[in-house]
Amino acid sequence: MLIGGELVASQSGEYDYSISPVDERVIGRTPAATEQDVDRAVRAAEAAWPAWAALSPLERGEAMRAFGDAIAARAQEILEVEVADTGNTITPMRGDVGVAIDSLRYYAGIAHELKGQTIPATSENLHLTVREPYGVVVRIVPFNHPIMFAVARTAAALAAGNAVIVKPPETSPLSAMILAEIARDTLPPGIFNIVTGSGRVAGDALVRHPVVKRIAFIGSVPTGRAIQRAAAESGVKHVTLELGGKNPMIVFPDNDADAIAQAAIGGMNFSWQGQSCGSTSRLLVHDALYDAVVERVAARMGLIRVGDPHDPATGMGPLNSKVQHDKVLGFIADAKCEGARLIFGGGRPQGEDFSRGFWVEPTVFADVTPSMRLWREEVFGPILSIARWSDVDEVVDLANSTEFGLTAAIWTSDVKAALSVAKRVRSGHVWINGCSRHFLGVPFGGMSSSGVGREEGIEEMLSYTELKTINVML
Repeated sequence: MLIGGELVASQSGEYDYSISPVDERVIGRTPAATEQDVDRAVRAAEAAWPAWAALSPLERGEAMRAFGDAIAARAQEILEVEVADTGNTITPMRGDVGVAIDSLRYYAGIAHELKGQTIPATSENLHLTVREPYGVVVRIVPFNHPIMFAVARTAAALAAGNAVIVKPPETSPLSAMILAEIARDTLPPGIFNIVTGSGRVAGDALVRHPVVKRIAFIGSVPTGRAIQRAAAESGVKHVTLELGGKNPMIVFPDNDADAIAQAAIGGMNFSWQGQSCGSTSRLLVHDALYDAVVERVAARMGLIRVGDPHDPATGMGPLNSKVQHDKVLGFIADAKCEGARLIFGGGRPQGEDFSRGFWVEPTVFADVTPSMRLWREEVFGPILSIARWSDVDEVVDLANSTEFGLTAAIWTSDVKAALSVAKRVRSGHVWINGCSRHFLGVPFGGMSSSGVGREEGIEEMLSYTELKTINVML
């Protein structure tokens, strides 16, 4: 782990072991942090952040860009480890390191926007506000994009003058070990710390630590709620959450069925095995196009090559862990029992290469209805659900009929209809005639149970500051 600028083992001397999603071999180990390790990391960050915050935005930006350059120098090494540890396919994963570096540069460049205001409240006095960092910030990272979220989603906090503690995912922590070496060599000691271990021990200790007031988490709704509870039980804290989704892709009748099938498969993020909270996992197709889209989706699914995630030709790898694997199979079994129509996949791929590991075929169910578990709950796996609609009011109700509200996609050439539905859908991030893309500087986050707060824009950087008011009595 990286604590106070030093690479250290756990005080207990114990380790957690990383299991290959491909064949279930042990491929690495990371320290199993104790509460004492967490306290040491928090104290190191607490001691380090005032000097970091005292630097000018330009000086912090220069250090962040150097951090990004050092990550870029080891990008291939990080990529190989990340693919082995997550099961994600290598071609799209190349972009994760790039996003991490771009985010460091973006926030380094906008740090001067940490501005206050002067307020003309009275004529005889001066009233002004300034922004100050929280100090020690905790970022808990999910398993689907470990290196990207560990860097890109801490850049705003660093730019605002905070010290950060990153808690990597339990099932895919290995790339964070490389990141620890890079941060040790490029950032001031204590400004960037990495504490590995279980959520039950290390994660809970970080959330409950009295010095930590600012916490950010990406992951599932149940874990997000547990973090909120633990934070509230231990102090008054600022918690932001980017949680799950059951995201609708709404297809109007003025579309080409082939184009929709291609977009739907892309929006499902099969190259991450569907393990993406923004995946448009509910495809809501107008009656006029429904049968044609179902037919074309089934045909295109056969083109997804399942196999070695290190092979650039592979379109889908294994699920991240046995827990995810068993969860997805449970959804498939329930969907069959509840009457959804299986049109592709639904089992383990055939062949010797898939005899071990956490493999599930890319899967599609048609005729999915709101009464089904597959409609209501996030799978976080490679299952696309297709449903039909005939009326705009109906499809808006269908889109809003789950507890989630992260993303939505609306496909139509009718701009008025698209904007009208975009306003009525309760999702924090909406694409019109697109799916799944993120854009640097554009805020991302969810409504309803999909989270609180926004990331990826200037709003994220501001969220890592507290507003102080100063009244000068003239």
